[in-house]
Amino acid sequence: QVQLVESGGGLVQAGGSLRLSCAASGRTSSMYVMAWFRQAPGKEREFVATISWSGGVTYYADSVKGRFTVSRDNAKNTADLQMNSLKPEDTALYYCAAARSPRITTAQAMSSTGYNYWGQGTQVTVSS
Repeated sequence: QVQLVESGGGLVQAGGSLRLSCAASGRTSSMYVMAWFRQAPGKEREFVATISWSGGVTYYADSVKGRFTVSRDNAKNTADLQMNSLKPEDTALYYCAAARSPRITTAQAMSSTGYNYWGQGTQVTVSS
């Protein structure tokens, strides 16, 4: 079992930056692939970014590519999401997720169904 807790959300002006952090505890050795998803009010949860165990492979949603950067520190059991050039459409509840399989397909990595563990979310609000 893995527990994930997100932090770092807040209210920022358009064009600003935020850095989200995900702290993991429990059986973190089972926390291979990690990802960030977000969910805006009235919308489905959508993929934002994912990162392999080594950090060597990353994928981003087209909507955030070039603006967001995902990273992880396995020694500290953390995963971060650096968000720059924020836009009002980035406003959402951001979730950290982890998959217990060491190797998953790209499609699985970009889908919420590919993950086994989820945090409670941290709110990001971008004003214009």
